[in-house]
Amino acid sequence: MSVLPDTGEIGAPLWLLAELTYRCPLQCPYCSNPLDFAHYRDELDTDAWIDVMRQARAMGAVQLGFSGGEPLVRRDLEVLVDEARRLGFYTNLITSGVGLTTARIDALRDAGLDHIQVSLQAADAEVAAAVAGSAKAHAGKLVMARAIKAAGYPMVLNVVLHRHNIDDIDRLIALCDELGADAVELASCQYYGWARLNRAGLLPSRAQVERAEAVTREWRERLAARGRNMRLLFVVPDYHAERPKACMGGWGAIFMTVAPDGTVLPCHSARELPMRFPSVRDASLKAIWYASDAFNRFRGDAWMPEPCRGCSERHQDYGGCRCQAYLLTGDPAATDPVCSKSPRHDLIEQAWAEAGADRREVGGLISRHARNSRILCRG
Repeated sequence: MSVLPDTGEIGAPLWLLAELTYRCPLQCPYCSNPLDFAHYRDELDTDAWIDVMRQARAMGAVQLGFSGGEPLVRRDLEVLVDEARRLGFYTNLITSGVGLTTARIDALRDAGLDHIQVSLQAADAEVAAAVAGSAKAHAGKLVMARAIKAAGYPMVLNVVLHRHNIDDIDRLIALCDELGADAVELASCQYYGWARLNRAGLLPSRAQVERAEAVTREWRERLAARGRNMRLLFVVPDYHAERPKACMGGWGAIFMTVAPDGTVLPCHSARELPMRFPSVRDASLKAIWYASDAFNRFRGDAWMPEPCRGCSERHQDYGGCRCQAYLLTGDPAATDPVCSKSPRHDLIEQAWAEAGADRREVGGLISRHARNSRILCRG
């Protein structure tokens, strides 16, 4: 078995993200799918996905997320959930809620699904429709959120925060409270993929982020005073942090993504990088995880440049995000510019300048279904 510098033997992948498809009925301009997702049409079939799950479980993976695109467009989703339960995975469905029905909730529960996370775009139906590209989706999400709760699942909601909804965070949290949410992830937009393409139109100002954090703290206090157990997690945008996040717990440390075409990735955004990634069509998951160049490229700390290599925090943030480093500097091995110690932190300062003063108007957001400067919302 390969040995990592300063970190011992390579551990097993504990978390498998199965991106079943890149197909999705929504058009969110911050989608994490590749910009050229339409080229990846050769999806793994049911038997291939079952083989992937069996391999991952045999390696020690314990948590399995079904994602996309929109995983509900896969007609075999219940079959895959049933097999995952048989294998002993804890399963999570990450969905927009579009295409979900009470009958399908019941079918997924009967198949053994453990957890459902539904995304919301905004508190306001108009803004939600403009961002997602669907006038009906928002109302349907609210109905399905209540149906998920009624079916006995914890209600877990995810809201991607950006310039055009962050100032409505009070209404957003109030809506989640009204729905009876058990946990709410207020996940500030991270600028890869489509969000990187639309960064100038999505990145909030520092003042907006600070206000949103303050509102979230106030809501935590109010909820606690009421004895209301609704967990609020506020994720600060990377660009407004002093240190980068530990990307997926470290490159090739605990997390593995299998894309719709069978490509195996250390994180769901790794296709951004100028690297070749292996496929389950050509090699076993075990060989890919332990022996492939792709998964060993940024493991440990031997690859790190200064100031990362000599930094006391290098085993906490692992040098930051490789995708972010590449997108900002052109070098996937560079220190993540988000870090205030990075020699290219000026790139983040330039992004702050782009965000400018508080403003709500949109000059033009490019949706994942129409790259030719389609304007999704105004004013």
